[in-house]
Amino acid sequence: MSTPSVEQETPLVLIKGDATEEEVAALVAVLQGVASAASAAAADEPAPVSQWASPHRKVRATYPHGPGGWRASALPR
Repeated sequence: MSTPSVEQETPLVLIKGDATEEEVAALVAVLQGVASAASAAAADEPAPVSQWASPHRKVRATYPHGPGGWRASALPR
């Protein structure tokens, strides 16, 4: 018969010194709150939309023609 091997779990948080169970529980609660706030902030931001292939970029602007048209083409609209 073979004996089952005992695996040691790696602790997620290493606390140096003498900490009570309440202190460890408070630390874990704070870390969980920070992690959930960070994931919620990342989920609320929409992904940026690229305007590179947007249809409005394919339409050319018409410039004023006639006398002074070249000057008016540089003016803001």
